[in-house]
Amino acid sequence: MKKLFLPITGLLFSGAVLLNSCNNAGNQAETDDNNASVQLADSGEKTLSAEELVTKGEHLVTVGVCDDCHSPKKYKNGMPEPDKDKRLSGHPANLKLPAYDAKTVKNGWVLGNEHFTAWVGPWGTSFSANLTPDATTGIGNWTEEQFFLAMREGKYHGLKDGRMILPPMPWPNFKHFTDEELKAIFTYLKSVPAVKNAVPAPIPPKGA
Repeated sequence: MKKLFLPITGLLFSGAVLLNSCNNAGNQAETDDNNASVQLADSGEKTLSAEELVTKGEHLVTVGVCDDCHSPKKYKNGMPEPDKDKRLSGHPANLKLPAYDAKTVKNGWVLGNEHFTAWVGPWGTSFSANLTPDATTGIGNWTEEQFFLAMREGKYHGLKDGRMILPPMPWPNFKHFTDEELKAIFTYLKSVPAVKNAVPAPIPPKGA
């Protein structure tokens, strides 16, 4: 029996070491999986739910100051604020622009109306688009592909053969949004109340 004691003891000890190693390996694998999940979330590769996309899109539309040009304004104590009933509906179809001196533009100035929805410059007169999901006057019938094309390549209505979007729309800056960010913005815009408002066509520069 004494001769067998050391080998058996050694065997038991080796088994304990092996079992402990397996447990440690399992714990390390679990830790690695958790770290990988955290890294995946941090990298922005996590798939967002529809609700999360709307929330993120609302944030991006707000900090991206889309209301500045795409929402008609109400004035309070001389200060403009977005008209909530017409939010993101673009330049009001029935709003006439005041007359202006073309020489002012030729002398290097760019003019904006009091709503910041119409702008006059060397490119002519441009009007901010209706971003609400109205089917006939807004983006209600747009596909996600169209939205990406408009934001990434500056194509009007997201049409490959369409004209370029006019200033002051800063699409050259917005094209750097990630795919997820553009998807979130589009999802949010599709969720806001639809406003029927047919924005006027741009006006070429005088003398063009």
